[in-house]
Amino acid sequence: MRANNLTLLTDLYELTMMQGYFEQQTNEVVVFDVFFRQNPAKNGYSIMAGLEQVIEYIKNLNFTYEDVDYLRGLGIFSEDFLHYLSGFHFSGNIYAIPEGSVVFPQEPLIKVIAPIMEAQLIETAILNIINHQSLIATKTARIVFAAQGDGVMEFGLRRAQGPDAGLYGARAAMIGGCIGTSNVLAGQMFDVPVMGTHAHSWIMSFPDEYTAFKAYADLYPNSCMLLVDTYDTLKSGVPNAIRVFKELQNSGTKPSHFGIRLDSGDLAYLSKKARAMLDAAGFPDAVIAASNDLDEFLIHDLKMQGAAITSWGVGTNLITSKDCPSFGGVYKLAAIEKDGELIPKIKISENTEKITNPGNKTVYRVYDKANGKIKADLICFADETYDTSKELLLFDPNATWKKTRLEGGSYTMREMLQPIFIHGECVYQSPSVMEIAEYCRQEKETLWDETKRLFYPHKVYVDLSQKLYDTKTTLLNELNK
Repeated sequence: MRANNLTLLTDLYELTMMQGYFEQQTNEVVVFDVFFRQNPAKNGYSIMAGLEQVIEYIKNLNFTYEDVDYLRGLGIFSEDFLHYLSGFHFSGNIYAIPEGSVVFPQEPLIKVIAPIMEAQLIETAILNIINHQSLIATKTARIVFAAQGDGVMEFGLRRAQGPDAGLYGARAAMIGGCIGTSNVLAGQMFDVPVMGTHAHSWIMSFPDEYTAFKAYADLYPNSCMLLVDTYDTLKSGVPNAIRVFKELQNSGTKPSHFGIRLDSGDLAYLSKKARAMLDAAGFPDAVIAASNDLDEFLIHDLKMQGAAITSWGVGTNLITSKDCPSFGGVYKLAAIEKDGELIPKIKISENTEKITNPGNKTVYRVYDKANGKIKADLICFADETYDTSKELLLFDPNATWKKTRLEGGSYTMREMLQPIFIHGECVYQSPSVMEIAEYCRQEKETLWDETKRLFYPHKVYVDLSQKLYDTKTTLLNELNK
């Protein structure tokens, strides 16, 4: 499961199309864009994640003898094509928006410029990686927002759809804002904090609840979180926890982290009652953590009800993004090279949102200079440049009468797509997961509060440059003559 060579992690039609190009002796350079059409869960933004795994995939992209033998056994590939695959390596360019960035629909997250056979092969794996991690990072960001500054722990491994989903879901959750994960292998692989308490089975394996709590406190006196709902939360669990905390206190032990965890019942009611009991016993700094099928909506409601919970363990609904289990990223051809020039290509559809933006493009993020908040994202051709000392006109490409004029000097711009591979060589060094998480935290600060809200968030506009809009309109008119 930790193998580096994922070359055959692809759909069969990628390989059959490759053979078609090979037989037609067609391998011109093309541009493909990875983008998504809607934010998941009706969110106001998404989080880009998974780039490091895309880099690892491209670096290790090669067909082994075993791979070629397997493909030969399918009986649909020629020996000449299999010989080509045996010497395959990626030679193109890849640009991407860095992990942890807030991103929006329709804009390229990744741009591939490569010979068409190479660009075709890598479609499936890139979408698999980016779709999964961006989905979980976005879901996590929603949950973290609902927690209003409380710590959120990722507890979803046992409910994830397989080991890889658990591992890379935990990675994405850390990028999205979790403070730790219960997944020990993820902790080892990505150097992120691991966290956890104990199960009900620990309590049940002892003669009584107090003895179980006492044994656990003796083992972990500096980090003692006790699960209090095995038998009766308020009549048994919390009183026994208080008894153990007092014994630790009397022995001269001052835990750096201690408290209780609730995993069932009315969390608002129980937490407020438990808080009063802990405070009355002299433990106002005892943490009250909660778990039990939490998501952003339940956390939001519990906060509104004044629940005395300051730490949240979120499992199933986070690691599976249960209410919205698909990110919806796509990989579309945008240009083909002819005589040294990249010619824009467009896909049309009766569904307006499925019409693609043509050409070799980049993305500029436009900020309000006064407060650093995002005004809009601007998709333009890669060779377009802007002078922020001059007026900038932005318009909605779907409703062109909606226009915003930004005075020169009132805004700043940042190009979002960064070079990752140039001529097949990696030129980008991925930050650590915790560095990406910090960058993501800063990125979310550039969003207006109206965009971050859970319900009916304000839309961040993704506009087209005038030149790109005109090219798109011309292509559409030509195709509809």
